[in-house]
Amino acid sequence: MLQDEIQVRREKLAKLKELGIEPYPVMSRRDTEISAALAEFDAWSASSKVLTLAGRLMTTRLHGSLLFADMVDGTGKIQIVVKQDTIGEQSFKIFSDLIDPGDIVEAKGTLFQTKRGERSLEVQEWRILSKALLPLPEKWHGLQDVEKRYRERELDLISNPEVKGRFLARSRLISSLRQYLDARNFVEVETPILQSIPGGANARPFITHHNALDIDLYLRIAPELYLKRLVVGGFDKVYEIGRCFRNEGIDYAHNPEFTMIELYWAYATKEEFISFLEDMLVKAVEASVGSLKVTQESGESIDFSAPYPRITFRDSILQACGIDIDTLHDEKEVVAAAKDKKLGLDFGECHGLGEHFDELYKKTARPNIIQPTWIFDYPAELKPLAGVHPDDPTKSSSCQLVVMGAEVVNAYYHELSDPLIQRKHLEGQQALREQGSEVAQCIDEGFLRALEHGMPPTSGMGFGIDRLAAFLTGAPNLKEVILFPTLRPSQEGSEEAREE
Repeated sequence: MLQDEIQVRREKLAKLKELGIEPYPVMSRRDTEISAALAEFDAWSASSKVLTLAGRLMTTRLHGSLLFADMVDGTGKIQIVVKQDTIGEQSFKIFSDLIDPGDIVEAKGTLFQTKRGERSLEVQEWRILSKALLPLPEKWHGLQDVEKRYRERELDLISNPEVKGRFLARSRLISSLRQYLDARNFVEVETPILQSIPGGANARPFITHHNALDIDLYLRIAPELYLKRLVVGGFDKVYEIGRCFRNEGIDYAHNPEFTMIELYWAYATKEEFISFLEDMLVKAVEASVGSLKVTQESGESIDFSAPYPRITFRDSILQACGIDIDTLHDEKEVVAAAKDKKLGLDFGECHGLGEHFDELYKKTARPNIIQPTWIFDYPAELKPLAGVHPDDPTKSSSCQLVVMGAEVVNAYYHELSDPLIQRKHLEGQQALREQGSEVAQCIDEGFLRALEHGMPPTSGMGFGIDRLAAFLTGAPNLKEVILFPTLRPSQEGSEEAREE
């Protein structure tokens, strides 16, 4: 069935060429966007202003010597009306016989309102700009196949206007973050994506090989270590928005390739920094979706109004399952406590006390946190790059903002600047790798050497743009806010796929 329609469209393409009509001209004469035509509709229709629009035809409806079509461009949608009496019999016949939904057309004419009140353009002249050889998805229901939506995002954007709205909201989010930081004298930089040593987070990296140098390299898991080296070099306020890569599982909240923002601010105080982050987030949320209250697919309403509640890592677990981690001193005690509470947790992939605490937290406490909430003072073992808490050496000077059971912001209000302690922490991470951990960090001598030159007291923060965008737009998973998410290769060949 689909192959028949493709063949018909190819025949129409051939007929256009036989008539001397170029179906793919290199230039358009468009002088007006649809949004401008709608905004100025009353004045321009009254003055019979002649304008030229261009866009994709979503539907066509033939009624004798009249043809109606819905045209969309990147700014909006309008109805165009093609009359045989206006454009002539031959031109009308070519349009009605050879133009299909999906074709991109240029239309010159004047604005008017139909008897049904539809704001429209009466076409005086028209021109094909691009003949579509494949049909649009079924017109009434759009593109519904989820897998196909992600694989062929261009069709998803054409067929489902709400999808485009999500990505516009994402774009506004990034623009707002950049404007906020630039206005406060933060300097945007770029750091290496290909790194000889993966660092800055506990994650499994992707590995690749550079032929000319004959060395293995890693796709970065975070820009943290390079940004801190820039702080050492004198950039007191620095940030980066860029892609990061983690060779881990794919689910509703994770994608191997994602966009991250990280920033570092020398000489900031704890409360100054937390207030700054809250204000930045509030401004970004408002700019992105126009409100601080957003509704999730589940119907849950999330309120991003600041300030956000605070709770310690320890207390969150204590409230969730009754286990006090401050009374546990090794991995066996964590496992025994979880078993005593009949939590049914599997610690088989955990290495070291920190990873055991993290598993306990992620399976008991974090899922219960719905509204934006700061979780403070993570165990020092979990944050090898963060400074130690001033009042408790077993805790780190860190906090995370959790929303809907997922981390949104990861912040260190005191970064670790002591090079000797940092080396000790990274040596501990290296020992975990030797025990079998695939996510523990490596020793980075270049970073440690930079710290030995002296890094001022610094606060830092990072978070995934994709996850926040998903929350703000009510998307059920990250694939809805990543234009081209990572997918398993299609098992079907190109020809078979076309026949779906």
